[in-house]
Amino acid sequence: MRIKATLRLENGLEFHGWSFGSTEAVCGEVVFNTSMVGYPEQLTDATYHGQILCLTYPLIGNYGVPSEELLAESLSKNLESDRIHPKGLIVFDYCEEYSNWEAEKGLEQWMKEQNLTGIYGIDTRELTKVLRDKGSMACEIIPEGAANPEAAEKATPADVTCKEVIVYNAQPAQDVENINGSKAATTNGKKVVVVDLGVKHSVIRGLIARGAEVIRVPYGYDFTEMEYDGVYVSNGPGCACKCEETIEMLKKVLAGNKPVFGLGLGYHLIAKAAGCELEKLAHPHRGANQPVRKEGTNRTYISAQNVGRAVKASSIPSDWEAYFTNLNDGAIDGLRHKTKPFAGLNFTPEVCVGLTENVTPLDEFISKL
Repeated sequence: MRIKATLRLENGLEFHGWSFGSTEAVCGEVVFNTSMVGYPEQLTDATYHGQILCLTYPLIGNYGVPSEELLAESLSKNLESDRIHPKGLIVFDYCEEYSNWEAEKGLEQWMKEQNLTGIYGIDTRELTKVLRDKGSMACEIIPEGAANPEAAEKATPADVTCKEVIVYNAQPAQDVENINGSKAATTNGKKVVVVDLGVKHSVIRGLIARGAEVIRVPYGYDFTEMEYDGVYVSNGPGCACKCEETIEMLKKVLAGNKPVFGLGLGYHLIAKAAGCELEKLAHPHRGANQPVRKEGTNRTYISAQNVGRAVKASSIPSDWEAYFTNLNDGAIDGLRHKTKPFAGLNFTPEVCVGLTENVTPLDEFISKL
C-alpha cells in the first residue's frame, strides 16, 4: 500500500503525490533532466550527487535496471558509477512492472537498496517550468509520517572521487563510429590521466575502447609528476571556487604542451587555471536538450547539462577562445586554446545517455595524444 508524500520548495510551493523507494525524508537542490530514456545512467551520474532529480519524461521505471556488473576495478559495465548519487527522485508516473531483456531488477527495488527517496504522481512539467524560471532552488521530499530532514552540506568532488589510483590497461582499439559515421579516433596505448572529480564511467569506457591506458587519480592527488600523454579532467558536483589545489596543479600542466580536456566541473577548473572568471547563470543549464554551436562552423550539437555557471566572456585570455556557444542564452559553453591542445566543455556531448553518438570532442582529444 502506497503512502502519501509531499514535495515542498523553498518558496513554499507544494506538490502532493505518492512515496516510492525509501521512506526517509530528504532535502537538497532540485534539478531536472529532460531525457526520454536513461534514468539508470542519470541516477548514477555523480554530477547529481546530493541533489533532488526531477525527470520530465512522464513514464519512469518501465524498463527496469540493468546489471551492476563491473568491467574492471570500480568500473561499471552499464552505468555511470557504482552507486546512486541523488538524494531524491521526482517522477510523474512510476511503472511498477518492467520489461527489458537487460533488466535485472525493478527501479524501486534498486532505490530501496540504495536508500533513494522518491515521489510520483505530481505534475513534473509544471515543476520544471518553475525551476526554469526561478533558477536554483532547494526542496524537501517528505513521505507521510517521516521526520523532517536535516539540512546537508553541498556536495564536493571529495564525496564521489575514487579512493586511490586505479590503472585500466590499454585494450586493442575497437571500431567506434563518431556522429559523422566515420571511424572514431584511436590511440595505441597512450597514457591518459583521468582526474576523477566524479567521472562518468562511459568516459573511461570510451577511452579504453579507443586504445588508451587510463590512470584514474583521486581528487586532490598530485599527478603532475606522473608519466602521461594527456590529462582528462572529469565532470563532478560542487563549485570550482573550492578546488584551488587542483587548479594549481592544472596551471602547471597548462604551462606544458600535452593535451588537456575537461567536462563540466573539470572544464571550469581548466578555465580558472587559464585565468578565466566564472559567472552564475540567471537560468542554470539543465536537461538533455541544450543546443550548442561549435564556433567557426554552422554545426549545432544537442547536449546534456547540469550546470549553474559559465565562463565570463570578457575574462577569456587572448590566447584562448570560445569553443562552443549555447544557442538559448549565448553563454560560453566551451573553451579551447588557440595554439595548444587544451579544451573543455560545459556539457556532456551526447544525444543519448553515454558517449555513443556526439563523440567528436572526445575524438579530438584522442587525436592529439
